[in-house]
Amino acid sequence: MRCKLCKRALALVLALTLPLGCLAEEDEEISIEDTAGIFLEEVTYDDVAWQFPIDLMALDPVLIRLANKQVLLGKDFVPSPLVTMKTRKANADGSNANGGVKKASSGEMKLQEECAAALVTMFEAALEDGITLYLKSAYRSWSTQNTMYSNRLKKNGGKDDGWVSKPGASDHQTGLGCDVVPYEWRDKGMNEKMATTEECQWMAAHCAEYGFIIRYPEDKEDVTEINYEPWHLRYVGNPAATYIMENGLCLEEFHQQLQEAIDQFLQDGGRESLVRDLIQMSADDQ
Repeated sequence: MRCKLCKRALALVLALTLPLGCLAEEDEEISIEDTAGIFLEEVTYDDVAWQFPIDLMALDPVLIRLANKQVLLGKDFVPSPLVTMKTRKANADGSNANGGVKKASSGEMKLQEECAAALVTMFEAALEDGITLYLKSAYRSWSTQNTMYSNRLKKNGGKDDGWVSKPGASDHQTGLGCDVVPYEWRDKGMNEKMATTEECQWMAAHCAEYGFIIRYPEDKEDVTEINYEPWHLRYVGNPAATYIMENGLCLEEFHQQLQEAIDQFLQDGGRESLVRDLIQMSADDQ
């Protein structure tokens, strides 16, 4: 059964959807209500219903890419384009002078370009609300994650305690995942107590407005197989972020629902080429 978005979420999804004509193939016939700001119950492609609350053309396979223990990224996977995050410099009035972010260290950090731009916008919006956020960690390569994972296993006597993902399973390797923390957590170990801070509460309430989700929610540890991380944001784009956060999902559950919709679409005769890139595959299976 389809999950239902509230009218506000539906209106936001529609408002942020790219014009369908920019991405649709010429022979597609798309039926969608565009006057009330709410999707019809049925959107069709070549007369085949797309039974998912987000329109097919609003789903970017790059932005919603999954990385976990079951869906691994390859050693050679590098997101593109990657950009280096600039350190924020403030004007005299406190406004952002250079489109940067406050960072928890002086080290170089990179993110996928669209994600980076969205993060800067979110940091600026937080400042307007009196909230100062710090970027603590961003993109990590497969080899960096491998080193971190090996070190964690050694520290814990070979036990995976759910705090460091194994190489290929890290959301950070997508270039779309980042750790954002309050000032007082810049230089100390992170744990779920951070969720009580004003900064993390602001992120949980507003991150979807900028295309981000809380990647590892408190009540989804059995699904994500990762401990609750109120600091870990993941960029998926506005339509997907709105739907995920409004419905209390994790990214794995979102993909489960999406795969069910894809299966139904194909079963009903939908074109495989329209959904092929949305199907998640592990590097081990490719």
